[in-house]
Amino acid sequence: MFDFGIIPPAMFLGMVIFMLYGFPVAFSLAAVGLFFGIIGIATGHFGEVFLQALPLRFFGIVSNDLLLAIPFFTFMGAILERCGLAEDLLEGTGKLFGAVPGGLAYAVILVGAVLGAITGTVAASVITMGVISLPIMLRYGYSPRLATGVIAASGTITQVIPPSLVLVVLADQLGRSVGDMYLGAIGPSILQVAIFVLFILVMSIIRPKSMPPLPKEVRGDFNWALLVKVLMGMVPSIVLIFLVLGTIFMGLATPTEAGALGVVGAMLLAAMNRRLTWPLVREAMTSTTHITSMVVMILVGSTCFSLVFQGMDGSRWIEHMLSGIPGGPVGFLIFVNIFIFVLAFFLDFFEIAFIVIPMLAPVASNLGIDLIWFGVLICVNMQTSFMHPPFGFALFYLRSIASKDVKTSDIYMGALPWVGMQLILVAIVIFWPQSVTYWLDHGPKVDPNSIKIEVPGFGGQLGLPPMGGGNGSPQIPGLTLPPLNGLPGAPPAPAK
Repeated sequence: MFDFGIIPPAMFLGMVIFMLYGFPVAFSLAAVGLFFGIIGIATGHFGEVFLQALPLRFFGIVSNDLLLAIPFFTFMGAILERCGLAEDLLEGTGKLFGAVPGGLAYAVILVGAVLGAITGTVAASVITMGVISLPIMLRYGYSPRLATGVIAASGTITQVIPPSLVLVVLADQLGRSVGDMYLGAIGPSILQVAIFVLFILVMSIIRPKSMPPLPKEVRGDFNWALLVKVLMGMVPSIVLIFLVLGTIFMGLATPTEAGALGVVGAMLLAAMNRRLTWPLVREAMTSTTHITSMVVMILVGSTCFSLVFQGMDGSRWIEHMLSGIPGGPVGFLIFVNIFIFVLAFFLDFFEIAFIVIPMLAPVASNLGIDLIWFGVLICVNMQTSFMHPPFGFALFYLRSIASKDVKTSDIYMGALPWVGMQLILVAIVIFWPQSVTYWLDHGPKVDPNSIKIEVPGFGGQLGLPPMGGGNGSPQIPGLTLPPLNGLPGAPPAPAK
């Protein structure tokens, strides 16, 4: 006979064992959930009526309009990866900064941030910048560790910079607006770029031989025409960023609609570069189909797991376990970020978002933690899942396109300082929540007293209903509500 208190931890342990074994995540989650659901039904700890909700939850996944943003942003990134935009930006900024030590590294960081803002996918940024800039950096004397590290790290900035796919998924899992998640991520995005640039500046002073300037015959003479050329090359990117992000921030479009606009803009950019061909579109569609199918299957599996886990009161077990952590909300955030950092050695960001976040979000909410702050903080942390050895996908991408002269050990060792800088940003966001909430606090405000509602049959406009009568209930013609006095938080009755 299974004890009620044992089943939730056993489910969690079973999930970890399946994933360590290497079985596909979606099927592991579904199998563990259904297996423990059968055990719970047999032992009387789980009602089979819960399983009747599974078809409705599956339908809710495939009919979720918000998740449509994922294939749109993925397709947009796949098109831009092949349209030549990155090549033009890297060439121009490389020549612009090439006269100073670390100039190519500065160019990679800045172009990585721009690509992150228009593609939203790590693979597109890392592979594109690796193919273009890594051979040049190595040819002109850059340290292999520095060159591979800066390319991988600059590609992973895409995780935090809107329109990041991670932010879309986290907004869905936390039940928050994608637009608010994007606004909250602006501050950490700027800080991350600044930390990376500052590191290159310090290293160029301490070890200038590891990042020498480009020879004059390669970069040419500095002139204002080159500065203008670089800026003009960024104009299409700025227009596309406005189409995707500006329309969301201004309330003109939903994330899904903005993603569709981004696809149109990406195809126009590809056409402008004379690279919009059927093979390019077909490859982009194939990549989009693979990623979208993976996301939906993981969502289906995680729904099976979470339904049974919550039916076994697993969420209460997690809440009871984490609510007692010393240090209050800050102690909770520190523990959670250490936990996710360790999980990121084995799981990618989709798996963490779909499995772990639904368990942690109720605890964070009960502790009074703003869920936008919490979501952006987790997003910053999940950058490391692409960077730290041995399973960082950004390192795998680099290994696949780097020459044999670049050792795998150099790629891994080169990533470590950048992982440290990402963790510095995690600490900054924990202890300085205004880095996230500042942009939310300065958004457009709506005065509830200014809202007027047109109700047919009531003779014109209605504002907020007046609190009339001795019982404190709203007085609306034709509508009788029960007294509010005595309910928690209700206003007291006026003295007679």
